[in-house]
Amino acid sequence: MFGYRVPAPDEAMLISGGRFGSSAPFRVVTGHGAFIMPVFRKVRFLTLAMCEAEVAEKCVTKQGITLNVRAVIAFKVGNDNESIVSAAQRFLSDQNQMSILTGRIFAGHLRSIIGSMTVEDIIRERQKLATEVLDGSKEEMAKIGLAVDALQIQSIDDGSLGYIQALSAPFNAAVQQQAQIAQAQANQAAAEAEQESQRKQAEFVRQTAIVQAHYKAEVDRAQAEAAQAGPLAQAQAQREVLQMKTELAQRAAELRQQELVAEVVKPAEAEAERIRILTEADAAKMKIQAEAAASHNRVALDKMLIDQLPEIVKQAAQGLKGANLTVLNGTDGLGQMATGLVGQGLAIFESLRSGLDGHRSSEQAAELDDPKALQAP
Repeated sequence: MFGYRVPAPDEAMLISGGRFGSSAPFRVVTGHGAFIMPVFRKVRFLTLAMCEAEVAEKCVTKQGITLNVRAVIAFKVGNDNESIVSAAQRFLSDQNQMSILTGRIFAGHLRSIIGSMTVEDIIRERQKLATEVLDGSKEEMAKIGLAVDALQIQSIDDGSLGYIQALSAPFNAAVQQQAQIAQAQANQAAAEAEQESQRKQAEFVRQTAIVQAHYKAEVDRAQAEAAQAGPLAQAQAQREVLQMKTELAQRAAELRQQELVAEVVKPAEAEAERIRILTEADAAKMKIQAEAAASHNRVALDKMLIDQLPEIVKQAAQGLKGANLTVLNGTDGLGQMATGLVGQGLAIFESLRSGLDGHRSSEQAAELDDPKALQAP
């Protein structure tokens, strides 16, 4: 074994066979290589990797109860040269002895510390137990060049004594009770949730049925209306035709009534009014004749006739006042009617005058025939 040698990252290279400045019996090389002189130098390697030791020990507590304790220790050779030299001098020839010796050291400290504690303290404060074991073994481990990284208490039991189980019985019963209560509450909540879900489903089904029935009713109504639309439209058309025929009949009756009024009633009323006017004129004529005969004065008679002419026309117009006459030519028709009234008045005047003249001639003839009348002054 000669030449340039380089240790692995988790190894320490130990070179022996020469004199070194320090008190160490060999040279320690880590992290880099070194040249090895053949024949005069010898090289060995010490692991710096993590190692593991298991402990399974029966320990007696302060109460005299035997406990089976299992623990795991994680350790390694220290990184400083002093620790490497100490570990190499003890374990270089058989490096597996590091785990065996470490387990024995920790087993002794476990027995010592557990002997000062009760079962209750050990169970409740495992971390305290591990810390005290580490603190108690740290100095011894440093002397042999080892450093402990971790100690883990894996299990603690009392075998078949049942002490630990008895300690846990009240807590177990309480936990079981709480578990049963929680389970019952969970079952109740689940049942309530299931019932609520069923109620909601039933309500949803009911609402769906109501909506479907409503939609079906609307569809049926629309179909019925569509089926009746034709007959209804036909009946409506017939009703409108009958209504129009009725209106036409009413209009025809009104028109016929107006025609009858214009053709029969109005002429009859006009004829009756004409007869009445002529009758009144005759009466006035006789009155005037009587008055003229009494006065035997033609001038007075003519003057009287002239004075009575407006009254005659007025009476003729008054007679037409209540008559329901239809004027067809508007303003011209009214003018023609007024002209007719005046003409009738003049005709009456001429008739009276002619009558008076005839009456006077008769009287004169009678006087000529009667000598007594001629002798009268």
